[in-house]
Amino acid sequence: MFGFYGRILTVDLTNRKYSIDALAPELLESVLGGKGLGTSLLLSRNPAGADPLGPDNRLIFATGPFCGGPVWGGSRYGVFTKSPLTGFYAESYSGGKVPEAIDRAGFDAVVIEGASDRPVALAIHPEGCAFHDASSLWGMETYDAERAARDSLGVDKPGFGAPGAVVIGPAGERLVRYALIANDFWRCAGRAGVGAVMGSKRLKAVVFQGDRKRGLADPRGVRAYASEFAKAGKENKGVKAYKAYGTTMMVALMNTAGAFPAKYWSQGSCDHWQKISGETFHKEHDVTPHACLKCFMACGRMARLTKGRHQGLQLEGPEYETIYAFGGLCMIEEMDEIVWLNDLCDRLGLDTITAGNLCALAIEACRRGKLDLGLDYGDFEGVGRLIQDIAARSGHGALMAEGIIPTAEAWGLSDLAIHVKGMEPPGYDPRALKGMGLAYGTSPRGACHLRTTFYKPELAGFIPADAIEGKAEMLTDYEDRLTIFDTLILCRFYRDMYTWEELEKAVGLVTGLDASREELRRKAARVLNLTREFNLREGLTAKDDRLPGRLHREALPDGRSLTAAEMETLLADYYRLRGWKADGTMA
Repeated sequence: MFGFYGRILTVDLTNRKYSIDALAPELLESVLGGKGLGTSLLLSRNPAGADPLGPDNRLIFATGPFCGGPVWGGSRYGVFTKSPLTGFYAESYSGGKVPEAIDRAGFDAVVIEGASDRPVALAIHPEGCAFHDASSLWGMETYDAERAARDSLGVDKPGFGAPGAVVIGPAGERLVRYALIANDFWRCAGRAGVGAVMGSKRLKAVVFQGDRKRGLADPRGVRAYASEFAKAGKENKGVKAYKAYGTTMMVALMNTAGAFPAKYWSQGSCDHWQKISGETFHKEHDVTPHACLKCFMACGRMARLTKGRHQGLQLEGPEYETIYAFGGLCMIEEMDEIVWLNDLCDRLGLDTITAGNLCALAIEACRRGKLDLGLDYGDFEGVGRLIQDIAARSGHGALMAEGIIPTAEAWGLSDLAIHVKGMEPPGYDPRALKGMGLAYGTSPRGACHLRTTFYKPELAGFIPADAIEGKAEMLTDYEDRLTIFDTLILCRFYRDMYTWEELEKAVGLVTGLDASREELRRKAARVLNLTREFNLREGLTAKDDRLPGRLHREALPDGRSLTAAEMETLLADYYRLRGWKADGTMA
């Protein structure tokens, strides 16, 4: 079958053994790879009600049919598991160079089950895997761990490409429920706590290496398609914008739109936004574009601070979401301090969105006399100390490591806390962009902007941001197309270039399968229903698709709001369009 390896690797950490199994072509034809395959495996192999931090919870790595080939935007991998943060479905994606090393190992998916009784690292290759003692890596921060794992577990074998490692940091080892998996030093599968699942298995690192390549249905056609796609991309306005400023350009855009969450979700903009904008960042520091493999967009920012107390600090970042979390929610006005907090989270292995949200909640807790830390808005040193406490599970950090729901309950601030299903939203206020309210509510992993990226049509004026009628219909179209992206594990930022028509061409040339728009939408619906089935099995109800009441009770300072009645209309339209019952269950 073209575009797939047709096999998966299952690794049993408890008994230190592995197996290689053939994949049924019918399964790949039905749901493609990536998210489709990962979700199907998770649903069939995870027992219902599995403890997310127990040995029964599977941790699944997958690349997609576009990885390793000429098609642009496909150098990415996905991780699928049950989230220790939400108790529901978890998916998280990352790019860089490592995805191609994962792909060269020659599996459509690697399923890791069980748990080791001591720190372990895996070296995965086309013939299977080797188990290595990871005692010397345990305790290392992510940068050191990745470097050491890659250097010590990679092999010099004729035909093999360079090894690539994915690792966890101290936060993952200590089972912080929003710990991440890191690769290429600054690239991360960041959300939903996939790093804590890896830590629960005492799995510090996985090194991938090999010499395999996917067969293509029409190799000459794929190369010609990729060449023409790149020519068109050079003149694309979106590509030029991403290359110039990366996602930091969103700071100005969102503040101008009044949709930039600030001061823990009490404002839609902040007075200091120009100090933390992409334009200022590029002007004041040494910042250059940085790309994943097979990418001409180069949205990453390789930055070196040229002034301030962290002068000389270098990293890839920060992205918009990190700037919003610390610069907006925590009201930190110095860009070099946001870069430092980004670096701290990366080293320790923490999701910056959740960390920033929780630190801002801690600031509110201090202001309301619920916490005695003396923390206030703009206190970057205090936020830095709190992040280190979270990763170490020391002091108040031990509670905050459990996530926003138990933390808010313990502080008596449940009515103030902003989250969906236990995961905090990224930087798009749904009171200003109402479609994002529906996107947050219906995303299977909790408040997520990437499942639909619906801020794009609302900001671009494809549909009025305050409209309710017709919004669910447009959102399901975006969600279907981006679900196909996830079955291919294709970068979101190519969303304006891979239209339905372009997906039809690319999927057809790579896989040889029926790739008509109608068939792709049927595949997307199957994947979405499998995901919903997993969550319903794990106890999800329609109540979990609602936004926190505060977002309905409190309007933004400019008066814009999203009422509970509007949210009910959006959800009812969404359920109907998905063919689900009024209570969110499936027929």
